[in-house]
Amino acid sequence: MSELHLWLRHEARTTERRTPVVPADARRLIENGVRLTVEESPQRVFPLEEYEAAGCRTAPAGSWVTAPPDAVILGLKELPDEPPVLAHRHISFGHAYKQQPGAAALLRRFAAGGGALLDLEYLVDEHGRRLAAFGFWAGYLGAALAVLQHRGRLRAPLRPTTKEELDATLEPVADDPAFTALVIGALGRSGRGASAAFDTAGVAQTRWDLAETRDLDRPALLGHDVMVNCVLALTPVPPFLRESDLDDPARRLRTLCDVTCDVGSPLNVLPVYDRTTDWTDPARRLRKEPPLDLIAIDNLPSLLPRESSTDFSAALLPQLLDFGTAGPWGRCLDRFHQACRELGIAEGEFRHD
Repeated sequence: MSELHLWLRHEARTTERRTPVVPADARRLIENGVRLTVEESPQRVFPLEEYEAAGCRTAPAGSWVTAPPDAVILGLKELPDEPPVLAHRHISFGHAYKQQPGAAALLRRFAAGGGALLDLEYLVDEHGRRLAAFGFWAGYLGAALAVLQHRGRLRAPLRPTTKEELDATLEPVADDPAFTALVIGALGRSGRGASAAFDTAGVAQTRWDLAETRDLDRPALLGHDVMVNCVLALTPVPPFLRESDLDDPARRLRTLCDVTCDVGSPLNVLPVYDRTTDWTDPARRLRKEPPLDLIAIDNLPSLLPRESSTDFSAALLPQLLDFGTAGPWGRCLDRFHQACRELGIAEGEFRHD
């Protein structure tokens, strides 16, 4: 394989502070023969100077559109709407394989330009286990925000912080009433993170996973004060909450956090809301009486940008050092082709040199 040229792009979303590669791991990539260009970014938690000190080349924000054709563009969240064609291979979370809004348009941009999406959500080993994920921190923050909302201490707008500062806000005070929490998907990365946050906050919790959701006990679900969903369904399953459940007079549930944020997908297990919340308005009231508040922020780990980036980068590093068309990256490419075939996009429209 020729020298790998990675191009770390600036994130277009103003609240995205994370990075898939931290400066210490950038240095290791360069020491192993990878060429790494890093775009300027006023919001990335690690300053550009740290990448320069690691030996990276730098470029203006957004200049990936004119990067050399063999450069692999590395990012996290959504791409800007321009250019209309995408000629490079992109490593990022595309959210484009489950009929999400805008998914077809994104894949057709790759088709028009001859590029490819190597979706980090589908970077998996031979058993289908994800090799790099932000899940633990997404779950931790989802549960933490749910606790703060339920205790009346969630303040907007949200701002990036550190784990130490966040944990200090989770400590219960003398007049905090006790409440119960439910974590669904408790055995996964996100579920473990949510459980850890509830432990920090001193909140009693019930932990459900596949066994408990296979034959869902809805009265038991609605009998908890707080619920955090950490399940990302890959095949159709009955929804965990329905509109009729929200109007159940026996509902005790008051705070709902959807870590997965699969809104718009036919596989969404919480089809009771139609739009996510954000840092400016983190909680939205779904029902007035009895009250039910929703938290559904799709970049939760960016609230702990340094910790979450460091963990993700450590997991991604060995995969980047072994970048190629086989193994996990080959599976990413296969999944991309499958999604394009489902849209009727011909294989011959793509190049992957």
